[in-house]
This record gives sequence, C-alpha cells and structure tokens, in this order.
Amino acid sequence: MLKNWKLKEIVLMSLFAIVFGIVYLVFVHVGNIWAGLIGPIAYEWMFGIWFIVSIICMYIIRKPGAALMSETMAAAIEVLLGNAMGPRLILSGVIQGLGAEAAFAVTGYKHFNLAVLMLAGAGSAVFSFVYGFFVSGYAALDPTFVAWMFTLRVLSGMIIAGIGGKYLSDALLATGSLRGYAIARIEKSDANA
Repeated sequence: MLKNWKLKEIVLMSLFAIVFGIVYLVFVHVGNIWAGLIGPIAYEWMFGIWFIVSIICMYIIRKPGAALMSETMAAAIEVLLGNAMGPRLILSGVIQGLGAEAAFAVTGYKHFNLAVLMLAGAGSAVFSFVYGFFVSGYAALDPTFVAWMFTLRVLSGMIIAGIGGKYLSDALLATGSLRGYAIARIEKSDANA
C-alpha cells in the first residue's frame, strides 16, 4: 500500500497520527465529563473529532490508504498513551478509517471537495455506529434514542471531521508548510487554470 508513497508523506501522516492520538485521548476525558452531566449521548455530538485525522491526511496526501492508515495509527498511539479501552480501540480506528476511505474510493480518489470530505466524515460515523451497535449493545436502548445517537454522530462526522478537517488543512496550506504535497500541487494547478 505504501509502495508509491514518498517518505515525506509517510512522515507527515505519522506526525498527524501522533498529534491526533493525543487529541483523541484528551477528548475521551472531555466526553467523560460531559457524559457525567447529560448521559452517554454526550459523546455523539463530538465523535467527529475522532474521525478528523483520516480526513486531513487524505485531503493533503490524496493517495489510497491515507485515511485508513492515519486513523489506525492515531488509535494505536491513543492506546499506547493509556486509553482504558485498550487494544480494541485499534479495531475502532480501522473501522473509522475504512468508513472515510470508502467515501474517497467511491470517487476513485479523484475528488476532494467539501462534499466528499463531509461524505467521508459521515462514512466514518456510519461505520463506527454499526460497529458500536453490536459491540456496545445499542439494541437494548430505546429506538428513538438510538436514532438520535446515529443522527448526531453522522452530523458530527460531517461537520467536525469533514468541514473542520478541510478548514484545518486549508489553514496549513495557507502557511506554505504543505508545499510539495498533493494538496498544494492541485491548488497551484487550479490557480493557473
């Protein structure tokens, strides 16, 4: 999968995975505090933060596997930093990464506009929700509550991961720090067209 990758792309993806592995662990604690106040639905509105690295890496690097690998690596970093969920969290990272990857694969890895990034965030949400439904026993909950959980998670994926991931990546691009990556080459060719 990494055969056609440049070393700097692998390094950048790894750096993002480390940074967001830390961010993800911090947001587990934020979610725990918030859930103590309003219950388990508290996590749903913020789930998009746990999908964002896959959107950012794919948007910048634009190569098959970027979403899956970055999300999996971030989950592994989070486990190494002490997430109480343990190694099962890595499987969650794989599933979330596959959800984002599926959206980019549907477009043939050729379109990286806001709609596709939001679709990728929604894909991560749907894949993670289906996994959570079986692993976390959502079937025991009231169906209306489960529908609200699903809706909030998908919206969070679209807004926080999709829109937020584009915003953060575009802000980095504006600094000039992403020269030499696919996002900068495409931006430059669009500007010259």
